[in-house]
Amino acid sequence: MSETVDLAVIGAGPAGLAAATVAADHGLSVILLDEQPAPGGQIYRNIENFDKAALEENLGEDYTKGRAIAEAFRASNADYRPGATVWRVDADGSIAWTDGTTARILKAGRIIAATGALERPVPIPGWTLPGVMGAGAAQIMLKSAAMVPDGPTVIAGNGPLLYLVANQLYSAGTEIAAILETTRFRDYVSAAPYAFAAMRANEYLSKGAKLMQNLKNKGLKVQSAVSNLAAHGNGRFEKITYTAHSSEHEVEANALLLHQGVVPNVQITRQVGADHEWYEPQRYWRPKTDQWGTTSIETLAVAGDGAGIFGAEAAALAGKLAALETVHRAGKIDELQRDVEAGPLMREHNRIAGVRPLLDRLYHPAPEVLTPTDETLVCRCEEVTAGDIRKCVEEGATGPNQLKAYTRCGMGPCQGRMCGLTVAEVIADARGKTAEEIGYYRLRPPIKPVTLGELAAMEDAAD
Repeated sequence: MSETVDLAVIGAGPAGLAAATVAADHGLSVILLDEQPAPGGQIYRNIENFDKAALEENLGEDYTKGRAIAEAFRASNADYRPGATVWRVDADGSIAWTDGTTARILKAGRIIAATGALERPVPIPGWTLPGVMGAGAAQIMLKSAAMVPDGPTVIAGNGPLLYLVANQLYSAGTEIAAILETTRFRDYVSAAPYAFAAMRANEYLSKGAKLMQNLKNKGLKVQSAVSNLAAHGNGRFEKITYTAHSSEHEVEANALLLHQGVVPNVQITRQVGADHEWYEPQRYWRPKTDQWGTTSIETLAVAGDGAGIFGAEAAALAGKLAALETVHRAGKIDELQRDVEAGPLMREHNRIAGVRPLLDRLYHPAPEVLTPTDETLVCRCEEVTAGDIRKCVEEGATGPNQLKAYTRCGMGPCQGRMCGLTVAEVIADARGKTAEEIGYYRLRPPIKPVTLGELAAMEDAAD
């Protein structure tokens, strides 16, 4: 039998924790479904268990802010379900999920999806070699297990997280062989008109400048305006080659960490059929929402980076706003009280968001990542290269969904999370169209792997 609840929150990062706390404190019955074993999401992963001294020394004060958010959630009456994988969401408020043993059904009056962001895949030649991983993945290892790469490490790409991870890993003892930044001069020119508006959130610019200066003060090699990144090695990563100032270079290392920003996790919103819009500055899709996070599916709201990348503090504010709208719809507060409580939250969210137009243009994804070379793997699950995709376009494939019939791209365990954006970019480039015109995968449940045994256990439980 299915459970019934006023509000179901999916994801326990800053947006999900804040949403669940506000809704529960206003008297709603709340269940929070979290894939992780403890609250915090990716940004505040392992926040309840990390040694405080090491936490502050290696991860910085921004990470410590997550402790208060997690404590407030624990003090609320929200029902927390760790280790819960959501594999289907329906417009009537039904959620199919599994605890790893039994598949279950939850029926909610309203759903807030707070599934956050995904690290943008960085398909360069050799990116599937052992020893190559995302910078965000390395940060997760540091937070969850205090593990860092062994031996000389190269960090390559662009975006604020690149500098943050470099500082964190260096503080934790990683030997940084080089930092290779792909931001070009034209990106600075593109971002310049947005500098004045970004000053409203000057503290974020100051933090970024401090992170960059820290790296230089430590004597680390920082090379800017690089291109043509390629990983090489016999059985595992051994060196990276790149172009800088019209000349070829290489750096030998044990590990390579790649990063080209993060993008909204749209798996749930795509699967349920919500409307989406293309965000050109960062070349990603995001669900269309109103100021409360409500999508075109009235029972579904999205809060946090899943609705657009604005960072952890903005995500927590968005979670509170989505919760206030849910509380209002449930009849617990009237419109006036909702707006009074929401006013300061919206103003602060808008202030923080003011820095994004600058950052999104300054850290535009590198062209070679959007349309990789023919030999580069795009779909890791099904081992499909960019050249394979271009050949299929020549044979008549017009979009990502038709490409599935040719190559099975997007049909592996990741369900397109790792290849969806790149596949669309490669097809668009081959057809002389925009990625927005090409579109995205049509997602169908299950959006996460679920076993026949889990489904059978659900039937047994129902009997």
